[in-house]
Amino acid sequence: MTTARGDIRTGIVGLGNIGRYHAERLLELDVPLVGGMDVAADARTRFARRYDVDVYDDHHELYDAVDAIIITTPNKYHEEYAVDAFDQGLHVLLEKPLAHSLESAERIASAAADSDGYCMVGFNNRFANTVRIVSDRIERGELGDVSHIEANYVRRRGIPGRGSWFTRRQIAGGGALIDLGVHAIDLSLYLLGDPPIVEVTGVTRGEFGSREEYAYLDMWGDDAGPAGFDVDDSASAFIRTADDQTISLEVAWATNRPENNEFVVRGTESAAVFDLLDGDLSVHSASTAGPDHLEDTSIETRQNDTHTEEQRSFFDSIAAGEVDNESIQQALTVQRVIDGIYRSSETGRTVAIDEE
Repeated sequence: MTTARGDIRTGIVGLGNIGRYHAERLLELDVPLVGGMDVAADARTRFARRYDVDVYDDHHELYDAVDAIIITTPNKYHEEYAVDAFDQGLHVLLEKPLAHSLESAERIASAAADSDGYCMVGFNNRFANTVRIVSDRIERGELGDVSHIEANYVRRRGIPGRGSWFTRRQIAGGGALIDLGVHAIDLSLYLLGDPPIVEVTGVTRGEFGSREEYAYLDMWGDDAGPAGFDVDDSASAFIRTADDQTISLEVAWATNRPENNEFVVRGTESAAVFDLLDGDLSVHSASTAGPDHLEDTSIETRQNDTHTEEQRSFFDSIAAGEVDNESIQQALTVQRVIDGIYRSSETGRTVAIDEE
C-alpha cells in the first residue's frame, strides 16, 4: 500500500548543525518532523525552540513516536542508533559514513538485512544535477566503456575544527579520508556501476593538523589547537576493480596547493570532467568525421540542493513501498575500501578487498 510523504512521521537523532540542516529540508518537503534526540541539553533546547517539537535525551522514547529516523551523530554512535531503529522496523536515513570502523559497519548492515525498515546512507552528491547528467550519458553509452576515474576532493585549508570529534580517531574513525574520501569513493563507484573491488593501495598523512602553528582563514568549528589531533589530513590512493576499472583518489583537509574538486570520468568514446562543488561540466572527445579533430563541449545546468533531493528520494521510496538494501550494501563496500586504504598505509602494501 502506498502512502504519502506527509504521512511519514520523522525524527532526528543528533541535533547539531547537520541535524538542523536536515530538519529545514523536512519542512520544505512537507514531511512531518515530530521530534528530536540529543545527549546535549543545549542542542535539545535550541531544536525545540526552532521547530516546536518534542525533544528527548533517550532515543527509545523518540523511536516510539516515529516511522522514520535521520541519524546525524558522530560516526562512532551510528551503530547504536541505527541498529535499535532497525530492530524496531523503522526506516533510516543515515549520514555518511556508515560507521567509524568496518566491524561496526558490518553490524549495521546485518541489522538492516534482518529489518523491515528501509535504509539509505547519505551520499548526497549522487543527486547533483551534474552527476545525473554524467550518469545518464554513461547509461546511454555516450562515454563508451568507462575505465578510469580521477577523483579529487582537496581543500587547501579546511580541517573541520581541531579538537572536535572530527579530529579524534576513536570517535570519527579517521580524518580526511573517512570524511571527504567517503564521498569521492562512493561517487566514483556509483558512476562505474558499483563493480566488485579487488585491491587498494594508499597512503594517509597527518601533516598539518598536529602543528602548533596552523594558518587558516576559516574553520567549520572552533580551533582548539593540535592536542588530541590523531587523524589523517590527506590521503592518496589507487583502487582496482575486478574488470580492471580504476580510481585514483586525492583527498585533503589541508595541503599546500589550490583547492581541487575535479572528477575526470574517462571513457573510450569521450570523457566527462566536472567540479563536484560548483557544477562545472565539460565533455571531451575526438573524431575522424571530416578532418581529424578534438571536441570540447561545455554543459550548463542549474545547481540543485542535493540534500533536499536525497530526502525526496528517501521518503518517496518509503511512500511507494520501493525499498531495498542496495544503499547500505554500497556503503559497506565504500567502508571496506576506506578500511583497506588505512591498512595499506599502515603496512606499506597493497590490500586485497574481501566483499563477501
